Amino acid sequence: MNVNPPRTRVLVVDDDLQIRRSLETALTLDGFDVATAADGDDALRVLIDWDADLLILDLMMRGRDGLSVCRTLRAAGDPVPILMLTARDGLQDRVIGLDAGADDYLSKPFALEELTARVRALARRLPATGASTHERIHLDTASRSVVLDGATIQLTTLETALLACLTVNAGQVVPRSVLSEALWGGTVAPRSNSLEVYVSSLRSKLEGTGGPRMILTVRGVGYRFVG
Repeated sequence: MNVNPPRTRVLVVDDDLQIRRSLETALTLDGFDVATAADGDDALRVLIDWDADLLILDLMMRGRDGLSVCRTLRAAGDPVPILMLTARDGLQDRVIGLDAGADDYLSKPFALEELTARVRALARRLPATGASTHERIHLDTASRSVVLDGATIQLTTLETALLACLTVNAGQVVPRSVLSEALWGGTVAPRSNSLEVYVSSLRSKLEGTGGPRMILTVRGVGYRFVG
């Protein structure tokens, strides 16, 4: 008897009714189970009874905004992957979302095809398993954390995938195309600076205490892990 695998459950949180309906329709057609919430407080109420595998969370909402929801979930130890939607396209705004614990971001306006591709890329990493150890760090992909010089640092889903790809090729230059494939399945256009944002976020966590540089930039090619 064939048993179909459970469908990935996605909670869409946006105060724009039209966006909620559009995303619900697109994701349902793409094979996901979808619930919606109109604001941050509504989202937290839904999550009490509905165990979402992934959140699509608008950054700017009336009342409790996306940053507040993200920080609340992370403070409670909830590792659910979060795709943040933002009408702001500035680098600092994206970094703020990642620092709050978001796994990926997408700027408005966006194509539905790109959003569903980003969601599928995050869903492919549920759950991530495995571990790797290097001279100064131990990466545990299951818990999305790294132990660096004895201190535990929590990572997001995509930061974990990025570090795993770099560490498995430690000492070697990993091309940008390989890293983009590992994170998004090749859905990010080459001109996008998404990869640079995640490298910057990962560097700030690994090197923020003033330690030696662990992720080196090889201009025009990619990155190399030397930790």
